Amino acid sequence: MMLLAVFERAALMLMTLFLLTRTQLFQSIVKKTHRRPVETAMISALFILFAVFSTYTGLYVDGSLVNVRIIAVLSGGIIFGPWVGIPAGIVAGIHRYLIDVDGPTSVACLITSIFAGLLATWIHCKCTKKNYAQLGILAGMCCEILTMVLIMVLSHNKDQAYNIVAHISFPMIFGTLSIGLIIKLVQDLDEEQELIAAQQAKLALEIANKTLPYFRINTRHALQKVCSIIRFYTGADAVAITNTQDVRAYVGRGEEHFLDAHHKISQMTRQAVESGEQIISNNLNVHNFHSLLIIPLWENGEVSGTLKIFYCQPDHIRMSLREMAIGLSQIISTQMEVSRIEQLKQMAAKAEFSALQSKINPHFLFNALNAISTLIRIRPDEARQLIANLADFLRYNLERDVGLIDIQEEIQQVRDYVAIEQARFGSKLEVVFDIDDVHPRIPCLLIQPLVENAILHGIQQSRVAGKVVISVKKNVDDVVVTITDTGVGIDQQTIDRLYQGKIDSHHIGLNNVHQRLLLLYSDGLHIARLEQGTSMQFFIKDQD
Repeated sequence: MMLLAVFERAALMLMTLFLLTRTQLFQSIVKKTHRRPVETAMISALFILFAVFSTYTGLYVDGSLVNVRIIAVLSGGIIFGPWVGIPAGIVAGIHRYLIDVDGPTSVACLITSIFAGLLATWIHCKCTKKNYAQLGILAGMCCEILTMVLIMVLSHNKDQAYNIVAHISFPMIFGTLSIGLIIKLVQDLDEEQELIAAQQAKLALEIANKTLPYFRINTRHALQKVCSIIRFYTGADAVAITNTQDVRAYVGRGEEHFLDAHHKISQMTRQAVESGEQIISNNLNVHNFHSLLIIPLWENGEVSGTLKIFYCQPDHIRMSLREMAIGLSQIISTQMEVSRIEQLKQMAAKAEFSALQSKINPHFLFNALNAISTLIRIRPDEARQLIANLADFLRYNLERDVGLIDIQEEIQQVRDYVAIEQARFGSKLEVVFDIDDVHPRIPCLLIQPLVENAILHGIQQSRVAGKVVISVKKNVDDVVVTITDTGVGIDQQTIDRLYQGKIDSHHIGLNNVHQRLLLLYSDGLHIARLEQGTSMQFFIKDQD
């Protein structure tokens, strides 16, 4: 009966802890590795209360008190450390002594209560968590055995002490099995969190698998499909994907306002872009939405946009959703990075194909061969050199893959091209190379199309002779490539259409270079109209 009474009181403590573990406040405190002083004080006060209440609800037997005080002290100290175990042991021991100062077991209970707090602290600091439950049971049994020994040693009435020990030793010692249950209950919170994390990771991977084909397309319609998939799996009322300036896709409640229109990102979204940190609002009141989660998306170490998840209900952004969204954003960022690389390869392949079409065509070859035939009779050495230039130019375009090359290789290809064009234009074209000894790696056919544009659309269209300057200069943190001509000059409308992605077919090479620079360095061409001619400039990171 006494053993049953011990388990009943331990079960009351266990039930109270179970109810507390269902609360978000207690869960957040338990899961922390570094608690604030006020949080530690709250836990300490809780287990002190358990220990004191255990004394008050104890069962009187032969002048002693059968209770679960030691269970409370050891459980709290083992799980939460010295700031819980030691205060609980001291307060519980003193309280037990004061309510029965002259009792036959009061001094023994005082000593073992303090000892239990110290022993619990030692287990917390020196032992691994996976052994807490077993060690807690052993520590509880040791403390109760010590109590029985002290009762026998310190008591003046040996017969009374013997009767007390004979009646209470078994239930008190075996009642400490409850310590293992209490410790496991609290520890299961971490395991439950790990299980939730695993489920959320699985959900994030499933979403990633569904959305991957659409990221490869990377159009507004494809991103809307992505938002629809995320909305379905998260149960959200609306989902949006933005870049650093505009909303790229939006699906859900209020979607009709986002169709066929561009919307600037909100101030809250801009805050997430600038800080690079997620933003949670559970008391939002915008367009009938009351919960919002904003997760930054990253590319090349910089925030390239955000993922936004909306709910109409307040307080809907909980820890599990937050963790899932973080994992999802990392996967989405990776997918966007892969998509960007694939686009870059496609653009490079398109550039190479464009080169084959526009440069290695009968008209180009006719002009080059015509210039060579003219020189063969009057300047045969120059003709032989021009043939070599043409052969190198053709070989470069036919053999070059879409990988990165040393910028000096690209400059050599430009020199071959310029030599052919100078043979065509004669004194009308002057080309100056101002090249530093730098060696960053760049995509092929990045500079030559700009030089071609300067010659064909600048110098050729002019009635007077012109000059093209090709400059590659080393800066502190990058390399600056500049192509300047003194031709007719580019009109502002062409520049605007280039930046808007609406360039016409006459400048397809210019647009290709601009888009590839954006994909590579997030910074495209810088084009300026000069008093006479045009300047085109871009920046690349020096990898020396």
